[in-house]
Amino acid sequence: MTCQAFSRRRAVFGVLFLGLALAACEAPGAPDETSAGMVRRPQLSEAPAAPNVVTDWAGIVPSAVNNPAFPRPPASSEVLHATIVLAMYDAAIAIEGGYQPFTAAIEAPAGADVRAAVATAAYLTARARVLASQYPYLDAQYAAYLAGIPDDQAKSDGILVGEAAAQQVIALRATDGFDNVVLYQCSGVTAAAGEFEPNGGCATQPVDAKMAQIRPFTFTDPSQFRPGGPDPLTSSSYTTDFIEVRDYGRANSAVRTSAQTDVAFFWSENAYVHWNRNLIDLAISRGLSVRETARFFAMAHISAADAAIAGFDAKYSFRVWRPRTAIPRAGSDGNPDTDPDPTWVPLLTVNHPEYPSAHGFWSTAVTDAVAEFFGTHRVSWTIKTSTTAVPQVVQAERSYDDLNAVMREIDDARVWAGLHWRHSMRHGDQIGRKVAKHVVTNFFRPTL
Repeated sequence: MTCQAFSRRRAVFGVLFLGLALAACEAPGAPDETSAGMVRRPQLSEAPAAPNVVTDWAGIVPSAVNNPAFPRPPASSEVLHATIVLAMYDAAIAIEGGYQPFTAAIEAPAGADVRAAVATAAYLTARARVLASQYPYLDAQYAAYLAGIPDDQAKSDGILVGEAAAQQVIALRATDGFDNVVLYQCSGVTAAAGEFEPNGGCATQPVDAKMAQIRPFTFTDPSQFRPGGPDPLTSSSYTTDFIEVRDYGRANSAVRTSAQTDVAFFWSENAYVHWNRNLIDLAISRGLSVRETARFFAMAHISAADAAIAGFDAKYSFRVWRPRTAIPRAGSDGNPDTDPDPTWVPLLTVNHPEYPSAHGFWSTAVTDAVAEFFGTHRVSWTIKTSTTAVPQVVQAERSYDDLNAVMREIDDARVWAGLHWRHSMRHGDQIGRKVAKHVVTNFFRPTL
């Protein structure tokens, strides 16, 4: 079977595509341009705010992608979620048109039900990649969702479109390296000066070391967007950053205000869960149609996933120590202006190398993709964090009217949390901006 056509034979429920020989689809590439200018931006719908099948399934799959009983690190979760989003996008576009497919075009029967198509695409793609323990949850969600759609030819045709979209995306990502096992080793029994040391010491494993070996969605080499490297330990800029984090990022800082502490906690929730929930809220509040939501999520999640792959390639290439190690061991950094403080501990900690900032490249990729979708950075957005996940937070909702203001606050938050040097935030932001620009320039373009 080619990617230009799909089999009209329905996959058996529960068996799906697992174990089947999947057709090889052509890798996605940049669309041909017929002029030097940007393709005309289509007008967004003015539908009343309401959930749709894309927002529904974007909310269903996280429990299988990152189940609390079997947690997956945030960056890995984002890559898996982005794969599911691609299948939903291709299914929606096959029926409703308007945008270029990510894989190959699917010839949808006239009148095919887009709800059945998107739900099927999300379900099959998720089931092909999540842990087997999550199959019963996905099976039950899918059965319940389809039960709410009338049993007619439109539904049957929609299911076939969803199967085709899932099959294409599963085949495309079958050898993407997502299931690689990559072990991390320090340069010695104890990490050298400037070198990242995992939480618990060099005998333990950090998270998402495999990310640098996952094939990106929209480019070939994970190192394509690798930055120039961290500031030298003996530089004046490093000294400035060191002093700022030492003073503001300490757990019991005397200079960090209560408002700054709350900002640090607000942006400490699992980034995958946090951004997915808030992208859903924004799509619903703007009344986006199924087609618009599918594109919106594809732009944001593929930008985030590819920024995560590029950013973690840099993290595990440069292997930079975090302030929690650097400040107590400053006597070994060769810088006479950075005094060690063996009692220093950060407000927050995470278990992967410091440089560049993950929140920098991830969140900038998301906010820049959102800005491209709406045509402006002046987007009003009330962003929420979970008081269950982050019980320390006081202000669980924060409202913005400028996406650049969101990123300025995130940059501050990670410094105030004691997690990052200021220059690492800037370099992370740059990666996210470059990746998002690459994605939105070359993919998910209007055909109108």
